[in-house]
Amino acid sequence: MEFPRSSVIKSADYDPEARTLDVTFRTDRHYTYFGVPGHVFDALVTASSAGEYFNTHIRDHYESERH
Repeated sequence: MEFPRSSVIKSADYDPEARTLDVTFRTDRHYTYFGVPGHVFDALVTASSAGEYFNTHIRDHYESERH
């Protein structure tokens, strides 16, 4: 899913079976976050500021891997 209004997040995709969130930033860095509940992704998508939501509720809260 693209985030055209975000100055931080370029795109994010969620796999509900694996509970993984793949995030690509405007800097073209790509990370996978593990163990993310579906409601967290839903809230990211509907947040008025995706970058602020990400920084507050996802970054440093879930194990991640940079690709």
